[in-house]
Amino acid sequence: MPGPLLIFIAAILWGLDGILRRTLFTLPPITIVFYEHLIGAILIFPFFWQAWKTQKLTPREWSAMGTVALFSGVIGTLFFTAALLQVNFIPFSVVFLIQKLQPIFAILMGAIVLGERVSKRFALWAGLALVAGYFVTFPNGMVNTGASGAYIAAAVYAFLAAVCWGSSTSLSRYVLLRHSNTFVTGLRFMITVPIALLFVFGLGALPSLGAISGMQLATLVAIAFSTGMVALWVYYKGLSTTPVAISAIVELAFPMTAVLIDFFLYGTTLAASQYVAAVVLLFAMYRVSRLSSASPTSTT
Repeated sequence: MPGPLLIFIAAILWGLDGILRRTLFTLPPITIVFYEHLIGAILIFPFFWQAWKTQKLTPREWSAMGTVALFSGVIGTLFFTAALLQVNFIPFSVVFLIQKLQPIFAILMGAIVLGERVSKRFALWAGLALVAGYFVTFPNGMVNTGASGAYIAAAVYAFLAAVCWGSSTSLSRYVLLRHSNTFVTGLRFMITVPIALLFVFGLGALPSLGAISGMQLATLVAIAFSTGMVALWVYYKGLSTTPVAISAIVELAFPMTAVLIDFFLYGTTLAASQYVAAVVLLFAMYRVSRLSSASPTSTT
């Protein structure tokens, strides 16, 4: 199957993620993160084990995957889930649109980790994207301080998720260049599970692990089979054969799916200024993505 089509499928799945994740609002975000990675790890383990027999990691690759598991697997997903659980205070689609700021942090990390050059054009487009991201978040640029600041908290969570996921992209790419997508996907999930469990203990969420209902468990399994582990595996498979500039365009299906869901499923419409800012944001991120052929615009 062509790489761009695989990336398109993954992007659509990510756009649907909020529908499943927001139904788990009674669970602490870290509990959701732990269970989705545990289930994903169990599902991919037989395939990962076969890949493990022929693929070995260098110490630097182990360090890279450990960092990805911490910041992308746990912290980034934790922020993203927390943002979606705040949808009473911020439109569903805004959370996803803010995620498109990720290429900024992917390229910045690429400069730090891989020594890639950051140009003046990057600063221009990145600055424009950040401004547009502000207007996407706040209608007409007016900060909503109601609901005890929960609206702002939701936006900050979504932004921090973009920072974590974008910053981990170069490290994921670094390992993916020498290993199969099955191996890298499996390794990320295997490492993330114990790290997430430590966060469960640290955040005092241990009692919630035994309080999960059958319906919630079924939802977490559905996430693993669709928008979670499977979507990441599909994306890595497509990215391995797809130029970054093309990937950047195809991935626009991710936030656009969320906008359509917000409108048709939840009856939410954004202010005119937010739609204009969204177009500017997505175009700026497309331009940013084209500036570095070695920095993919991954959502994970």
